[in-house]
Amino acid sequence: MPLALYALTAGAFGIGVTEFVIMGLLLQVSADLGVTISAAGLLISGYALGVVVGAPLLTTVTGRWSRKTVLLGLMIVFTLGNLACAVAPDYAMLMAARVLTAFAHGTFFGVGSVVATSLVPADKKASAIAIMFTGLTVANILGVPFGTWLGQAYGWRATFWAVTFVGLVALAVIALFVPKDRPDLAESGIKEELKVLLRRPVLLGLLTTVLGYAGVFAVFTYVAPILTQITGFSEAAVSPILLVFGAGLVLGNLVGGRLADRHLMATLLGSLALLALVLAAMTIGVRHPVTAIAFIALLGAAAFATVPPLQMWVLEKADGAGQSLASSLNIAAFNLGNALGAWLGGFVIDHGPGLGAVTWVAALLPASGLLIALWSRRLDQAEMSLRLRPGQV
Repeated sequence: MPLALYALTAGAFGIGVTEFVIMGLLLQVSADLGVTISAAGLLISGYALGVVVGAPLLTTVTGRWSRKTVLLGLMIVFTLGNLACAVAPDYAMLMAARVLTAFAHGTFFGVGSVVATSLVPADKKASAIAIMFTGLTVANILGVPFGTWLGQAYGWRATFWAVTFVGLVALAVIALFVPKDRPDLAESGIKEELKVLLRRPVLLGLLTTVLGYAGVFAVFTYVAPILTQITGFSEAAVSPILLVFGAGLVLGNLVGGRLADRHLMATLLGSLALLALVLAAMTIGVRHPVTAIAFIALLGAAAFATVPPLQMWVLEKADGAGQSLASSLNIAAFNLGNALGAWLGGFVIDHGPGLGAVTWVAALLPASGLLIALWSRRLDQAEMSLRLRPGQV
């Protein structure tokens, strides 16, 4: 794999840290800025909203730029956004800085996926996407725990100063190693970009992504109360167990990419089915400490095994004009699924049937995504047979 691909991984690492590290710093932020914990928690929702809005907006606006220029511009936005977080004088400014930083997220992964696939032969495209997303998984294993420790030891602002430095490093390596390119004239018009939204396979792919990741985050958002209140672990045990989840993310991501290179649709359908089964089985599995840890690892592996095939599927369906926009929209779809899953899990807890039912309710979401993917494949096969039928004009 070319060095340019690992430069993209460095950018993905920084973005992953800044997205998730705030979860471990809510107490420090709320105390320092004089806001409630729930208000501090909205910094997570604000970031997700920034990704959903920023991904299609920035991708469309930068459609006439070369992709390397786009990536460099996004890392500048990311770095300045984290710098603004580090010096934010109050809650409102911190929220604005978080949203600004999030604008770079979706477009970076969207355009980065297109760049990654252009760097490798056709039979390694999904693996290239997986390697870029490895930065996100490693951020969960190493970056987020370290950032949380740094913030707890030296103040939450120290974490954002550190992520600002990571942004500068990522900017430098992208500038050095990602090859220069010229703007893609096929994607230079806004109207041509937006036509991708009218394609039925792309829309079904985006919906599948939303449903798959809504199931993941319906459980992951509430993994701490599940492990403490249902399994019986102490609060101190939650962080080490999440390292097991992170290891599962890395493994599932790389295996999913490798398999998707060989059989894209089979990997997509199989990973969604596996995710639904893991979530459903967790209903029983989390009731015993040993099986709970095993299922946390399986959840991480199943969750990220879906990422390369989902991203590659949407890229294939948007082949040609609008590919960068479709790729960025799929990143927005992941984040929309995160927000939807967190809301659904909270609804099940607050309004019944309760915390113990979150896992099996969550399993219904990737199962629905699996049905949509099967339906989309059937429609594609029907269209193909019509094209091949003799006598058709």
